[in-house]
Order: sequence, then structure tokens, then C-alpha cells
Amino acid sequence: MKFTNGYWLTRPQYQIESPREVFDYKQTDNKLTLYAPFKFINERGDELNLGMSTIDLTSPVEGVIGVKLTHFDQNEKGPAYHINNQNPDVAITTGDDELTFTSGGLTARIPFKQTFQLDFLNGDHLLTQSLDKAQGVIHDSSTNKDYMREQLNVGVDDKIYGLGERFGNFIKNGQEVKITNQDGGTASEQSYKNIPFYLTDAGYGVFVDQPQTVDFEITSENVDRVQFSTEGQSLQYYVIYGPTPQEILHRYTQLTGQMQLPPAWSFGLWLTTSFTTDYSEKTVMKFIDGMKERNIPLDVFHFDCFWQKGFEWSNMEWDRDEFPDPASLIKKIHDRGIKVCVWINPYIAQKGKMFEEGKEKGYFVKRENGTIWQWDLWQAGNAFVDFTNPDAVKWYKSKLQALFDMGVDCFKTDFGERIPVDDAVFFDGSDPKREHNYYTLQYNQAVFETIEEAKGKGEAVVFARSATVGSQKYPVHWGGDALSTFKNMADTLHGGLSFLSSGFAFWSHDIGGFEDGPDTPTADLYKRWTQFGLLSSHSRYHGSNVYRVPWNFDDEAVENTRKYVNLKLSLMPYLYTQAAHNAAYGNPLMRPMWFDFTQDLTAHTLDNQYMLGSQILVAPVFNHEGHVNLYLPAGKWTSIIDDNEFYDVKDGKWLSQNYSELDLPVLARENTILLRNPKAVHADYDFTKDLDIHLYDMHEGTTSVAVVDQKGKDAGKVTVDRTGNELKVTTTGLNGNATIYIHENGKTTQVTLNGAATTIKL
Repeated sequence: MKFTNGYWLTRPQYQIESPREVFDYKQTDNKLTLYAPFKFINERGDELNLGMSTIDLTSPVEGVIGVKLTHFDQNEKGPAYHINNQNPDVAITTGDDELTFTSGGLTARIPFKQTFQLDFLNGDHLLTQSLDKAQGVIHDSSTNKDYMREQLNVGVDDKIYGLGERFGNFIKNGQEVKITNQDGGTASEQSYKNIPFYLTDAGYGVFVDQPQTVDFEITSENVDRVQFSTEGQSLQYYVIYGPTPQEILHRYTQLTGQMQLPPAWSFGLWLTTSFTTDYSEKTVMKFIDGMKERNIPLDVFHFDCFWQKGFEWSNMEWDRDEFPDPASLIKKIHDRGIKVCVWINPYIAQKGKMFEEGKEKGYFVKRENGTIWQWDLWQAGNAFVDFTNPDAVKWYKSKLQALFDMGVDCFKTDFGERIPVDDAVFFDGSDPKREHNYYTLQYNQAVFETIEEAKGKGEAVVFARSATVGSQKYPVHWGGDALSTFKNMADTLHGGLSFLSSGFAFWSHDIGGFEDGPDTPTADLYKRWTQFGLLSSHSRYHGSNVYRVPWNFDDEAVENTRKYVNLKLSLMPYLYTQAAHNAAYGNPLMRPMWFDFTQDLTAHTLDNQYMLGSQILVAPVFNHEGHVNLYLPAGKWTSIIDDNEFYDVKDGKWLSQNYSELDLPVLARENTILLRNPKAVHADYDFTKDLDIHLYDMHEGTTSVAVVDQKGKDAGKVTVDRTGNELKVTTTGLNGNATIYIHENGKTTQVTLNGAATTIKL
């Protein structure tokens, strides 16, 4: 939201007041309160007829400093994001000229009775600052609304990332971003998952703790600053020190909620009915059996909207014309070793039975006149479940439980973005403007908890489209309604990397794209998206009006799907260990290149390739020609698909080359111990048994890697000690037979592991 007309002038409808100096302060054990009037106080008369900002400095987590700007101190309605307060030790200093507030490696420094300025430092190193007139208390005379604004400086080379799942440029500098959840697809500036948190490559991140709409001007209105503003009389934000992106995200998730590890089976391939395609029990079993006949492993089958009758979504009842005995059908699917997911949303159509129940008991969002808030967008007479009503939550959960009793394993929690703001009344009196973004948290929490209650802790997973702060506690999220084009496939990756830079660990997308044209997706797009999808944390075929089974495209699509499903399943000892360790620390499994190569400035700009865990680089193919422009940071890189593809890069290098439709760059970095099981037929298996141990250009000295069990707990370990051309491989906790593959300078040697330790001379 822009308030100025160029650098010097304010737009005529706005009046902006800013702190000019800290005139007084109050100190407690862990809080520093600053009183900053809107002009310099030179005499007693200056204290009359004058506004003032109250600025509270706090620290809920070590290395995090909270700043709350308040004009009028008013009691705000909920909801509010949950903030974990760990009560770390802080240091406060006061003097005649300067005040400081320190938590861990982060210090806030403020001049006292001088021109206002708020600096954030690590030691003597300035990270960012709020300068004179950056903060603003703003009145809009045209609407009689009030806003609060902050502007934080950025350095010459600083890059801004994050702010949720955004499908434009991965680097956010120069963009305007509105934090408000909207059902806008993947080809616009709108987003299903808006997170008021940005990450910088300058050693810090910023979280704006406001559930309502927050407007970011990222070096756009003022090209030297990131500006954020929101309607109201107060503004709370946190500066989070790193200095690495891993540490920043660790502290952010300590603050807002720990990431959860989904069950191992959820990492396998999901196949869906697609959306508007015709399907029945016969169709479903034909697809499932067709995958088995073609030796393509499948872990989850998903029933999209039309498992229910049209005009009755989401009434949680099967369409008995097409599925006369759903419990029997689910058993057939389970007997094939496959889980079952069904689609739901929190909107209740007027024709369905649930509407009458919800209407009678008052379980829907209402209008100010007491009637139910309804419209015809999506389903006729849609009402919205009011998750601020505890009884409504219990009622909704009971409908889900009935599906668990039939054998359903998990839910695709679609929608949750189009939550009314105007003329809306919630049961607990929540402010509709704050509830709009927050609603998805309540919705997905209710579903996730119901799955945990039915299946047990560690077995819950949703497939959610919308998200807000804290939603990382309820995985997994997918990228929404992508277009079936190569360009939107790339946009989807940009959105995913942006989302995964915003405090989330796991993410998926519709393989092949969702929005089909008359001839889309093409066979080559389907194959390329399959590769990308199966090299993402979670993998699901889905579309709108075209079935996504590979044999509908061509024979090579079948071969391609089989190849990359098997590749992913073989990598599960690596992937699930990386997933468990990263989620516990608050980091994503898929992540931007610069996370792991912070010293390589070229890596900071890359958004068409990514790291899958810390050791594997993936560069999807985004064109018909099979052409890839690939950047390799310094080091030795070996393909895990084709051992003959090897690169010894001295100082970072761009490659430009073509790949066949069955191949793409998937490269292990040097000094990698990669544990695999090529015989896996499902994603959930014993990750410690019958492993292939791949060693890629091991460094001198000792390197070790853990492997987790099916619950994500450390269960085994492989250690490699290198002295010159001698490798000693030691294992603990592994079972069965193990084979060692030594990849050294582009050549591969195979050795059988003898006992718990084997010494190999190269």
C-alpha cells in the first residue's frame, strides 16, 4: 500500500505522523518501553496537543527481538497467532545518549533524546534499521481509516525472499505483496498461502505478527526499504537473527510452531481421479490395477470432489450411485497396500444434509442481521463452518470420524481462502478482518487433530491448499490450480521455493498441471512434470478434466513414471532422514540453492533448480526441447541417475545442455553418503535394511550420516574415514545385506560390506 507521492510528498488523502525522538522510557526485567512523540520536545509547551508512539521491545526467543508500535492502546479482537515465549535472558542498557536491548546475537539500539532511529545489529555489524520518519501513524481522510507503517532499510546487495507461496519472481525485491489469502490460481499475484514473514540473505528475517491483511512494499515505494503496513492502531513485528537461513527459520519456527513430520507412506506416489472426470468404483479399480500391471508402485489413491453428489459438497456422504459400498471399495484398495484420501472443504452446500444440521445448531458464519452468510460461488447456497465455535468443531470432526470408520486414511483439505470479511459475524466475536487469513489454521487444525485421534500421533497428514502462520504444524500443502504449461510448471517451482522459504518443510503440486486445455497436458510436459513431482517432497498426479494415468499419454510416459517412482522410493532412507532432521530444526526438505551455498552469490539468484535435502541438486526441464541451463557451485557433482555424468567444478560454472525425455540433472555433491534401497515397492519400509551405500568423492577425514526408522527416529549410522586412498566404512544399526558403491572422479567401484566395517583401497 503506497502512501507517498514520490520521495518528498505524501498523497493528499493521507496524514502521516512519525516518532521524532525517544523522550522517555520504562525498563522492566525483560522489556523496554519507549515513548516517542511526533515532534522534538524542547519546552513544556511542546508536550501539549501532540500524539506519541509507544514502542515495546521484547524477546520471546533468543536472537529474536519483538517490536510493537502502538498509537492508541485499544483492546483488539482476536484471533491472534500463537507466539511461543521461551523467556530468554536479555540485556538492557540505558544511558544519557543511547538505549540498547540485546537477545542472543541480536541488539536493538536507539538514540535517546536525539533524532529517532532504531538499529538492529549483530555485534558491530548493522543488519537493518528504521530511520527517522520510517515508522508512521497514518490517517486516511477519504475513508476515515487508520494505518500503522514500518520501513526497514536494505543493503546494496540484500535480497528478499519468502512471504508465502508466490508464483512470480523468487526474489521479492521490487514487488508489492498483499498478505491476504485468495483463490487466485498459480498465474497471478494472488496466493492461497500468505505468510507475513520474509527472509533475507543479509543474516536476518522479519515476521509481521498481524493476522489481518498486511501490505508489503519491497523496495518498491521506497527503493531503499522494505515497508509493511496494516490497518489499525498498532503493529507488531519481530526481527529474527540467523545469520544462516537455516538458523533464521529455526528461530522463526521456535516462535510460531514446530514443523511436523508426516508419515513415511505419504512420500510415495498419490494418484487421483482428477476433478471433473467421470469415475466410479470400476474406474478407480481400473486405474489402481493398471498401475500394478505396469509395475508402477502406488501408495495413495485420492477421490476428488465427486465422491460426493454434485450440489452437496461437502456433506461427507458418498455418492451411492457410483460407489454403492464405499467400505468394501476402501478395503479392496487397502488390500493392495494403498492408502485412501478423500477431498473435503469447509463450505457446506445448501442441498446437503449437513446444511440443515448446521443451520439448526448455529454452526455457520452469520451476517450482522443474524442470517447465515451464504453465496453461490462454488456450490449453490454455500455456508461456511464457523471454527470459532467449539461445538461446530466437534460436529465437523464427527463427520470426519464417520469416514475413518469406513477406512479413509486422510483428507485433502481444499479451499479455506474465500472467507467473508464484510457483514460477517463469528461465534466468538472474532474480527472478520483477522479471521480471514486465520481461518485456514483453524480448519486444518481440526482435520489434522481428528486424523491423529483416529490413526495415532505421527500418522496424520492432510493435503492442504491454504495456509497461514503456524500452518507448518499441519502438513502437507500443495500448490493449487496450476496451468498445464511449461511456464506455469516453472512458476509452480518458484511458488514452492518461496513457500518453503517461509517456514514450511513439505510441499507438493499437481503433476501435469491442473487447468487442462483441449490438448493438454502434452505427453512431454506430463513426463517432465512427473520427474519434477517425484523429486519433490510429496508427489501427486492430479488434473481437472483429463485423467492423469501415464498410459493415457504414451508408452514412454509409463516408463518415465515407473523410473522416477522407483527412484524416489529407493531414496527414502535419505529423504526421510533429511525430512525428519530438517523438520525437527525448522527447515524445509526442498530448498533454494542459496540455503546450502551461502558463500556463492550466484546461488542467491537461482530459482529454476533446487536442493532436495542438503546433498542432491535437481534441475527440472521446463521446455519441449529438453534444454537445461544449470548452475553448479564449486565441487564435484555426480548424477545419481547416470554415473557417467560427472562434473569437477573449480569456481562455480553454468552448463547448457539437452536431456532426453527420460532424464534430467539429479546430482549428488561431493562428500555425500547416500543410502538407498532399489528394491523398495512402497515409501514406508525398514530404512535400515538391505541398503546400498553410495559414496561420492569422499573428503579426507571422517564423515557420517544417520538413517531413521519409519517413525523418523535415528536408528542407524554410516561412518566413512578417509586417509589418502583408503576408505574405512563402518555401520551401526543396519540390517540385512549392504553393498557399497564408491563414486570417485566419475568412476564407480562396487564392494560388498563385510560385517560392520570394511576397509577399501582405491
